[in-house]
Amino acid sequence: MPNFRLYGITGENFHPGRSLVDVMEEAILGGVDIVQFRDKSSSKEELVRKAKALRALTTRYGVPFIVNDHVDLALEVDADGIHLGQGDMPIAEARQRVGSRIIGISTHAIGEALLAEQQGADYIGAGPVYATATKADVVAPVGLSYIREVAEQISIPFVAIGGIKLDNVEEVIRAGATRICAVSEIVGSTDVTGTCRTFLTKLDRKGVDTWN
Repeated sequence: MPNFRLYGITGENFHPGRSLVDVMEEAILGGVDIVQFRDKSSSKEELVRKAKALRALTTRYGVPFIVNDHVDLALEVDADGIHLGQGDMPIAEARQRVGSRIIGISTHAIGEALLAEQQGADYIGAGPVYATATKADVVAPVGLSYIREVAEQISIPFVAIGGIKLDNVEEVIRAGATRICAVSEIVGSTDVTGTCRTFLTKLDRKGVDTWN
C-alpha cells in the first residue's frame, strides 16, 4: 500500500457550519496523505453523497481514500480500501469482497495486531493511545506501552490513534510511532492546514523518515 504519515479521519461533529469537503481539503493541503470517511449516523443516501464527494476530492489530490465499516459503500464509490473494527467482518471475508484494495483494522492489544498481520491486513490502527471522545463505542486507552509493543513486533504499517494532540504527539513518536492519526485536533482546528503541518514538523523533528 502507499506510504503515509498523517492519517486523516472525518468528524463532522467537530466542525459545525463548515463543509466536510472543505475541511478535508484543508487537511490534505496541510499534509494528510490518507483519508478515511467515518460516519455512524447518516442515512444511506447521505453516506453515498458524502463518500462520492470525498472520493472526487481525494482523486484530485492523489490521496488514498478509505471507507470505515461499509464495504458495499466502499465498492460503490470505488474507494481505495476499507477500515474494519474488531467487531466487523473477518479480514478473510473482507478480502474476498474488496480484492486487492487496502484493508486496515483497529487493534487494541498485541494479540489482535499479530492476528491482523497474519490474516493479511495491509495496516493496523493501534490505540486508543489516550482517552478519546471521538466515537461512542471507544475502548479504554491502551497507552504508550502498546505502541512500543507494536513497533517492536509488527512488520506491517501501523498508525497510532486515539486522543493524540499536538501537545502529546512527541511522546507517541518516541514510543515508536512513525504514523499518526488525529481526528478532533485536526478537523476541529481553526487552522486545519496549519495543525497538520505542525504534526508533520514534529514527526520530522524526531527523525522519523523510515517506514516499518
